[in-house]
Amino acid sequence: MTYFRLLLVVFCVVVSVYTIAAIANDGVNLFANTLPAIAQVGWPGQFHVDFFTYLALTGLWVAWRHKFTPAGIALGVAAALLGIIFLSIYLLRELKRNGGNVPVLLLGEHHSTSAKRE
Repeated sequence: MTYFRLLLVVFCVVVSVYTIAAIANDGVNLFANTLPAIAQVGWPGQFHVDFFTYLALTGLWVAWRHKFTPAGIALGVAAALLGIIFLSIYLLRELKRNGGNVPVLLLGEHHSTSAKRE
């Protein structure tokens, strides 16, 4: 689990530094570059669509983990919008909170109900 935590820290730092450089070079408007790439229906657009669906799924998973409570939905939206910068911090916090218990990490609030079914 130590290596996984270290990997999350590396992901967060690398993407944060890259994001700062991208904002310095291109400004904050991410969609000015992504939407035209998607409209051209080429490989850059395919990557953006694929990445967007991955982020949407990540956001849904985070919201589901919290049983779609208002806080869970807010966390899900943050996960979908902020990507690995949010998710790495979120996972590190959840790992610390649950003592590295992977089933609890994956299932969140659903863990207690799945344990009752067994």
